Formats: sequence, structure tokens, C-alpha cells
Amino acid sequence: MSKKFLPVFLVLTAASLFIAFSTQGKNDRDDNPKSKYAKVLRNVGVILEEGHYSPKKIDDAFSKIVLKKFVEDLDNDKNMFLQSDINNFKKYETKIDDEIHGAEIKSFFDVNEVYLKRLNETSLLFKNLLAKPFDFTKDEIVVLDEEKLTYPKNEAERLETWRKRLKFLVLAKYVDMQEEREKNKANKNNPKGDSAIKKDYVFKADSTLEREARDAVRKQMDRFFTTKKNRENIDENFSTFVNAVTGSMDPHTNYFPPVDMRSFNEQMSGSFFGIGAQLKDDDGKIKIASLISGGPAWKNGDLKVDDEIIKIAEGNAEPVDVTGYEVTDAVKLIRGAKKGSEVRLTVKRADGSIKVIILLRDKIELEDTFAKSAIINGDKKIGYIYLPEFYLNFNDANGHKCSEDVANEVKKLKAEKVEGIIIDLRTNGGGSLPEVVKMAGLFIEEGPICQVQSRGEKPYTWKDKDKSVLYDGPLAVMVNEMSASASEIFAAAIQDYKRGVVVGSTSTYGKGTVQRTIPLTPERENTIFGAPDKNEDLGSIKLTLQKFYRVNGGSTQLKGVTPDVVIPDRYEYYKFRERDNSAALPWDELPKADYTPWTSTISSDVAANYFKNNPSTTLGKIKTTLDLLEKQNDKEYSLNIVKYKEEQKQLKESYKQLEDLFKLPKEMLVKNAVPDILAADAPKDKVDKNTAWLKRLSNDIYIDETVKVINNMITQGSTAKAN
Repeated sequence: MSKKFLPVFLVLTAASLFIAFSTQGKNDRDDNPKSKYAKVLRNVGVILEEGHYSPKKIDDAFSKIVLKKFVEDLDNDKNMFLQSDINNFKKYETKIDDEIHGAEIKSFFDVNEVYLKRLNETSLLFKNLLAKPFDFTKDEIVVLDEEKLTYPKNEAERLETWRKRLKFLVLAKYVDMQEEREKNKANKNNPKGDSAIKKDYVFKADSTLEREARDAVRKQMDRFFTTKKNRENIDENFSTFVNAVTGSMDPHTNYFPPVDMRSFNEQMSGSFFGIGAQLKDDDGKIKIASLISGGPAWKNGDLKVDDEIIKIAEGNAEPVDVTGYEVTDAVKLIRGAKKGSEVRLTVKRADGSIKVIILLRDKIELEDTFAKSAIINGDKKIGYIYLPEFYLNFNDANGHKCSEDVANEVKKLKAEKVEGIIIDLRTNGGGSLPEVVKMAGLFIEEGPICQVQSRGEKPYTWKDKDKSVLYDGPLAVMVNEMSASASEIFAAAIQDYKRGVVVGSTSTYGKGTVQRTIPLTPERENTIFGAPDKNEDLGSIKLTLQKFYRVNGGSTQLKGVTPDVVIPDRYEYYKFRERDNSAALPWDELPKADYTPWTSTISSDVAANYFKNNPSTTLGKIKTTLDLLEKQNDKEYSLNIVKYKEEQKQLKESYKQLEDLFKLPKEMLVKNAVPDILAADAPKDKVDKNTAWLKRLSNDIYIDETVKVINNMITQGSTAKAN
């Protein structure tokens, strides 16, 4: 955080509260949403203007962007609001900036009121539309591409929009049922074949299947609207409104209500206080999927797999009926902020009996969040380290730190005498900046890892100051288009130092900004209000305070990191990277930092060039198939059953070809390092997880290709030494 911003933040937060109160009136100090929302919005505005790295001016133009984003976030499919609603909302296009600066909030309450009305109206449409059979012989199309959609002009147009969407859902379900029937019919006629007919399968006529398809979609829509109505309360929608404000400033500045802030911290630390049970959605019901060995639920013994959770209560408080809730919302209720706090679950057993189970929360660590390693035996003995995120427990000095965990995994692999190491950062969205600096330092001698630019200040260089190198052998870093932020810092440092080879999709995500969470409730006493209200929590804002740059001077913002070895990825053509967001900050560069590239007989350039000149035939076929899928996936579908089946046939053939290409002709030999081999009496869930993980690694074509790259590095290094 900019040093200049700290005192400004402390003073202006107090001032913003004063302005919010003075515009709303003294009586609004009571518990009412308008007063609280005014404080939240005003404080967010002050922090954005005074602390954001590159703030857009909060004026009429900004207000227009916010309104458009808020409306789209509420109704992304454009099937609830009418065009007349959108036209009516235009009166707020130049008002939201005034509300941020202290004027009475009207835009949110007006838009929200209309939205809830439209939500209720549309929730009544589907039952009538699904009451009679659809005509699948007509030549109609349904457009599902958000960029091509427009708001319906009137209620008749909205009804037609829903008719086509529901018809598409029924058609898809109906065709799936027909295909399942034909598959079972083929198995019945060939009892000696490999596939057996389902024992309880009943052959039904097309009319019956069509009716059952409509019934299945009706249940699906009933669950959808029940869940949506549960979630779409005024607080949830206000959070959406505030995030339209922050998201219009840049994609990574976010508002977190208190409960979401807790979830964010839990994700970063890899631990939380809970009961140690994993939940699942089973046809709209929230059920227990599994119990974590050693957790409170496992120790208690009362909670069983497949128990349905009906109600959740905090201690003796009134239970919350979670019927129609999403799993994520139920999880928020079950988890708590304190060890030993009580949660009461009302569950329904398979036999229909109801039971209340009382559990005390304890610290649960998500092992899947932490670094882990394996050994790949082939032409060479290669170590593999998987790191899902750059985690750090902010609330526990003794908690997990990814740099320390990766160091421990490297030591295990060195003890096994591996000849090279792969670090897998695919789909790693980032995390702690200090941790990535420490982790990069495990593989290079002292020197700069990245440069950071704060608003109005000179660039600061984050350096590894430890001259020692934990591992100096051949190194490869795996990335994909979802590798972001800290992952890009690490990959860029390894690439710029020529310390190893970066392998992955055409580019990484392109997030070159640094955020810090700032509470919206004053933590210190001030001259305006005295001591802060300990009973009030306005939430927090994750604010973009800095941009980071590679040691070569270039930013990873928008452009990401281009791998040395590019491997076509199945998600390559999806538009979700930084460059696809209109609010993203631009690319720029700083002067190059003073650093010395790695010198070794093991050349990353030689290995990369060798691979480029000897591409895998399979990878070429994958690229061709992905290009074909991009053309086929245009989000416009025929509602004529004959044409729909032909479209789906082509898509399925392409996907089948792609899946076949991703299968290795021969599995790699993957095993645990000796310290990680589970004892014979280890809990079954841990054994099953470990077995499944090793199985996934052994069939991963991207790991296989990276192994070939690092094998070549080792071979080229050996040749150089011999010469």
C-alpha cells in the first residue's frame, strides 16, 4: 500500500462517515439498511478515489458504466427486465456518481425493486409453458450468446424468449433420453456384448419421454427460481451494486460483505473452522457427500453420508431452513469464525427420520489447497510439484506458507535423486506476493523477482536476498490461461532469468495488479465519532493498489506470460482472460531491473527450440480439433429435432476425438515420494484421494509433454558436459 495513502485513508474514512450521516439525517444512526448502505457506498468511493492505483474519475460517464454493469449483473441473460425498464433506468445514468459522493441512494432501490418484481413475474411463466408438448418439427433457433441478446420489448417478447429457452432445455433432455433408450435397445439385442442393459430400465414411447423431459425441466426451473429467490435478498443485491462500482474501476477491485470476506481469508489460508463435511447438490437437496477423517463430524459419528440437511442453526439461534439453497450458501452457514462454536444441523435420514445433530466447529485444513509432489519414472526420473495457489495464513503465524511447503517438497524430491523438477501452476489464480518472491528464491541466487509500482511513487523492487539455491537442476513451469497474478510473477521470473522452461497455452491470464483488503469500518478512534462501533461491520474492499512488472521491465498486465513451449489448450478459445474485460488496466512497462540471467550447461533455450522443431503429432491434431470446436460453439442452436441431432452429432464427434487425443497411449509411471506413502491403516478417504490423484497425473498429456521437454533439457545438458 502506498505510504501516502495510509493517513489519508484513516482521515477520509471518518470524513466519509460524517458526510453519509449528514446527508441521511441523525435518526439514521439506528439499524436501517439505507444508513448502512450509504456508509458502505461512500466509504468505497473515498477509498477508490484516494487509494486506487489508477482511479477513473467518478463522474457522469463512470455512473453510466456502473448502471449498465449493475443491470447486466442482475439479468445477464436478458430475460427478466423489459426494454422499458432499461429506458426508465436511464434517469440514473448521471446520478450514481452523486450517490457515491453522498447524495441519497435512489438508483439501487429503484432498480432492485423492479428486478424483484420481474423475477417474481418470470418465475410464474415456466409452468404454463411446460404444460403441453413442444413442436420439434418447426425450424426455429435459440440464441444463447450474451453479446447478441437484447432485452425484450414487452411481456409478449419476454414470454417468447422463455418459450425458446425452455424448448431448448426440453429438447436437449428429450434427445438424451432417446439416445439412452437406443443404447439400451442395442444392448438388449446383443446380450453377449460388452455393455449390459440396465436392470431397471423401462423402454418408453417418444411421447412418454417428451413428457418426462418437460417434467424434468419443470423441476429444474422450480429449483432455479427457489434458489434465486432465496439468494436475491436486498443485502445480496446491494453487494452486486457495490461490486458494479468497484468492478467498473478495474476487474480485481471487489467489495466483500463480512461473510464473504471470511470465505476469502479461508481460501487464502487453506483452513477454516467447520465440521469437516463435504456437501453436494442431489436433485435440489443438500446432502452429505463425504466426511473428512479426523474432523468433528467424523469424530461425532452421528452424521452420515447422504443425510439431507434441512435446517442449520448457530447454537441456540433460530434455525435457517436451507430448502432450495445452493451448496455454497449452506456452507457459509455451517462454517464459523471461532473454534468450539456450536452449529446444529437438522437432517433427514434415508429412512425419512429427522434428527438434530449438535457439532462443535474445529480447525479444518483443506489438504487439496496445499503443495504436494510425486515422482514420474520414465526415461528420466522427474519430480513433479503441484501448487494450486500461493497461499498464506494471515491469521496464524504458524499456518501453512506455500514457499515453505514447496521447499519441503523439493527436499523430498532431491532425497529421491530426481533428475529434473516440474512445477505445475495450471489454474493457479495467484495469492501472496511475498510468498511468490520467497518461492522464486528457492531456484535462483539473490536478485530481483519483480518490480512494483504504486500510485505516485517510484517503482519498488521485490528481491530475493538469500544467496543460497535450494535446487539448481533442470526446471520446467507449467501454466495455462487460468494461471494468474502470482503464478505469472513466478513464471516470468523463471523465464527472464533463463532458469527454466515455461510450458503451456498461448498466454497466461494477464493479471498484473496487486490488491490489498481494507476494512470499511474504522478500526481506530477518530475525532468525529470517538470509538468505532464494534457491533457494526460494513465489510471490506479488496483494492488494486499497485501494478507489478517483470524484471525485464514489461508488465504481465493484459499480455500475460507467453510460454517458451506452447501447447494447445482446450479452453484456449474461451473469452475470460484479462484482455477480454473492458475495465482492465492497460499494459505498460518500466525500465529493466538489474539482474543476472542464470548460467548453466542445462540450456532452457536449447530444450525449447528442440521442442518447437519437433512438435508432437498429437498436439497438432488437438489444435486442429480445438479450432473446429471454436467454430461450432457459436451459442446458436436449432430447435428442430432433426437439425439439432445433426449439430449435436458433429459436436460429440469433435469432443470424442479431442478426448481420445488427450488419452495417453501408455500411462506414465507415477508414485509418491517415500515420506508420502500412506500407511496400511490410513483413512480410506485419504487413500482414495491419493490414488485418484496419481491416476490423473499418469494420464495427463500436458504433464507427459512437459516431461519430454525436461528430458530434453537433461539430455542437452549431459551432451554439453561431455563436450
